[in-house]
Amino acid sequence: MAADRAAVELLGRWSQPHRHYHGLAHLVAVLTTVDEHARWAADPDAVRLAVWFHDAVYDPRRHDNEEASAALAGAMLPGLGVPADRVAEVCRLVRLTVRHRPAPGDRNGELLCDADLAILAAPPTDYRQYAQRIRREYAHVPEQAFRAGRVAILRHLLGLPALYRVPQLHNRWEARARENIQRELTALT
Repeated sequence: MAADRAAVELLGRWSQPHRHYHGLAHLVAVLTTVDEHARWAADPDAVRLAVWFHDAVYDPRRHDNEEASAALAGAMLPGLGVPADRVAEVCRLVRLTVRHRPAPGDRNGELLCDADLAILAAPPTDYRQYAQRIRREYAHVPEQAFRAGRVAILRHLLGLPALYRVPQLHNRWEARARENIQRELTALT
């Protein structure tokens, strides 16, 4: 059955050994957040599908993971009977995870991006473990280059007007996420 083959392929991708953070635990965490706040989305099923595909292609040596993940969704979902308009929405959502900047009122994009960034608001110990796992994924990058790239990402995140756009998540997570990011930024610089 096509759905079984797709599930096996996706789970295999999410289980690749080089994924120290962007693995099954991340997938489950993002899906859980989406499920808990599904009422926010205009199309929760499209958001759930986007979660499955948003890091389906993940190679820290590539710079086009999101685009490749969107292409995978675009190739795989029609064969599973997903309507063309939903496939297009899933692909659009996956591409949003490049910069995590959904347009105001894009409730699908807001929920996906918020769920993907939930780790930033974790308790400090969990956040440190997340940062260590990210470093392990980029072990091939020399320390100075990694620090420069990570600092740029953290500054980008701090420069966003809001990390979280779903009001309930913003109220619960925004302050702690900014504290975690600032703490890591200070340690890196």
